[in-house]
Amino acid sequence: MKNSTTNDVQGVRVAVIGGGAAGLMAAGTAALYGASVTLFEKNPKVGRKIVITGKGRCNVTNNCSTDDFLAHVPRNPRFLYSALGAFSVQDTMEFFEQRGVPLKTERGNRVFPVSDRSLDIVDALYDYVRKAGVYLVHEAAESILTEDGAVCAVTAGGRRYPADRVILATGGASYPLTGSTGDGYRMAQELGHTVTPLRASLVPLVCEGKDCPRLQGLSLRNVGLTVQENGKTLYEDFGEMLFTHYGVSGPLILRASSHMRKWEKARYSLEIDLKPALDEQTLDRRIVSDFSEHLNADFRNALGALLPKKLIPIIVERSGIDPHAKVNSITKQQRAGLVHALKHFALKVVEPRPIEEAIVTSGGVSVREIAPRDMQSKKVRGLYFAGEIIDVDAYTGGFNLQIAWSTGYLAGSRAAEIE
Repeated sequence: MKNSTTNDVQGVRVAVIGGGAAGLMAAGTAALYGASVTLFEKNPKVGRKIVITGKGRCNVTNNCSTDDFLAHVPRNPRFLYSALGAFSVQDTMEFFEQRGVPLKTERGNRVFPVSDRSLDIVDALYDYVRKAGVYLVHEAAESILTEDGAVCAVTAGGRRYPADRVILATGGASYPLTGSTGDGYRMAQELGHTVTPLRASLVPLVCEGKDCPRLQGLSLRNVGLTVQENGKTLYEDFGEMLFTHYGVSGPLILRASSHMRKWEKARYSLEIDLKPALDEQTLDRRIVSDFSEHLNADFRNALGALLPKKLIPIIVERSGIDPHAKVNSITKQQRAGLVHALKHFALKVVEPRPIEEAIVTSGGVSVREIAPRDMQSKKVRGLYFAGEIIDVDAYTGGFNLQIAWSTGYLAGSRAAEIE
């Protein structure tokens, strides 16, 4: 890719602010459509947030129908019809495979590189913009200048870069170390746009009490989870989670957090099923079988085959059974208390962790002020938006990255058009 401070004008001059998923897609697409494109990225390398997605594997998209896709977008899904129509899930998969990144579909229709390397996705995008002739400026864009109600330039590093169109793709406010520091929201507001309240989505949860700190570092696989909102079941799921010094995290928890959206007025609690493969009767029979091998042992020493060592003292406490009680003295009623503790491990949620720790930002530039057919501002001519900066977010599973690809492609292709 060329590094430059000025462009030879060829077609429409498009400035793209942000070298993440949406910005890279927008920049490369606009250039292929004939625009002269300058991409502003303040980090030394592009795609830093892409690198850390999916635990470094990069969940590229979700291999599902458009209707199923939109069902996984709780906030403003209809806004995305045109974007998904312009660049669909299948388009995304073809895009990367045609650029030498074979893909695979895993559980839940999640799509990953066969290599399990997110860097392969970043390299493909970098190659895309490089071959398209995009100019890269490693400076933080400071402001977007307008004249007669239309964009005319971007300032960065104390310099002025003329532009006929500007695509704002700076990401959200999560993971600020990757460059998502909220600058785009400020620039949008300076141009008269409304930014809806920003909240953390796909974020770890802070829990009440001392049990989570005692279990810090313990990872559980194949457990069930029920989220309750004001005492009513809100969400149920199954998967992997992690206890931390403040509460809980891990894929199962992050997915659940995206459904928890009423923090100001709702109370949330979690119920973990530590043995989801066994109903209560079957679990009781399993316990009886385990106990038969430890009849003269203390209760606290008879659960090693059933639970991780770190979890045993807490389950003993929650069961209400004396830890020193001999196994042969434990009654059927007491076993029922143990079964309940295993199937209904309850935690009260205090709050989500800070937005800086969230994978996705919920909230952003109001969709009422963006034309869904082309991602252009309804307030400023020549200003476009793409990716997480828009007030649209989805559940985990590749949906949020697909929103970046689709809105980036649509914004890039339309911004390049000569009026």
